[in-house]
Amino acid sequence: MKRILYFFITIMAIAFTACSGRKGYFTIEGRFLNMNQGELYVYSNDGLTNGIDTIKVNGGRFSLDIPCKRKGTLMIVFPNFSEQPVFAEPGKSVDIKADASHLKQMTTTGTKDNELMSDFRQAVASASPPETVKMAETFIKDNPKSQVAIYLMNKYFVCSGNTEYVKKAKELLPLINQPDNGELVRMQRNIDMLLASCKGNMLPAYNATTTDGNPVSNATFRGKTTIIFTWASWSFESENMMRRVNTVINNAGGSVAALGINVDASAKICSTVMKNESLTYPSVCDEQLFESKLLSKLGLHAVPDNIIVGPDGKVVARSVPIDEIERYLR
Repeated sequence: MKRILYFFITIMAIAFTACSGRKGYFTIEGRFLNMNQGELYVYSNDGLTNGIDTIKVNGGRFSLDIPCKRKGTLMIVFPNFSEQPVFAEPGKSVDIKADASHLKQMTTTGTKDNELMSDFRQAVASASPPETVKMAETFIKDNPKSQVAIYLMNKYFVCSGNTEYVKKAKELLPLINQPDNGELVRMQRNIDMLLASCKGNMLPAYNATTTDGNPVSNATFRGKTTIIFTWASWSFESENMMRRVNTVINNAGGSVAALGINVDASAKICSTVMKNESLTYPSVCDEQLFESKLLSKLGLHAVPDNIIVGPDGKVVARSVPIDEIERYLR
């Protein structure tokens, strides 16, 4: 009988260890189909990690241990520059399976939140944008204690660029039942900032210093149509935005201005990219990543994202797609 009990305890211990990571760490294990070698990048916009981690893919497999003292969200940037969230918990591990040619069908197992996200990802794979937003709203209402609810709130409502969706976020926020999660306080502040600076309102007052050491503020660009946008050296889409904006400004004859806000961890990296790209407009890099006070004040919380401001200082548009910016920058 004792042998049976010992055997049972041993099996349970092995099973527990298999689904847990190292104490004080969060572990990501994964494998790809149709990708043998490469690199992935990992960052966090809720302060869980600082800077960017690199994951090497060898033989289609990859792994990463991240120091983790609290729950948080990690964003994995894939070789095609698409991003998917992974929800971290101290002492836990997850297993990712993905086909490099169909990353929207990625599955993550090991914790409840990651499995919920995998289910949601599969459910919206063929949904239209309005249907996806409606499904996100339903998920938030049905899962108010989940980390996924906060991610979906940010993605589909707070950072949507749609004032009506931001108003919906204000309605949904009290439903999220996570009293110890400081991210909700920041989200409330972001929502208030966005509603205060929505289309037709004056852009909130700001002051910053560019990588060249020059001060910039609302007054710097008064009298010109201006685009303020976020970018990062690791974001292919934002680099496209940088180049497109540079071309528009150079062809505008002085009537259009731009201010980049770089979210890299190093101002040196920002300056190097600007020099290599021969950019003619200023950028700010305070090395605070997504904790930047300037980002918070302007209600910018994604990469890339943007605000178009008219010559009178009023917001003309937010989150304009890259292919439409010329229509506003005239």
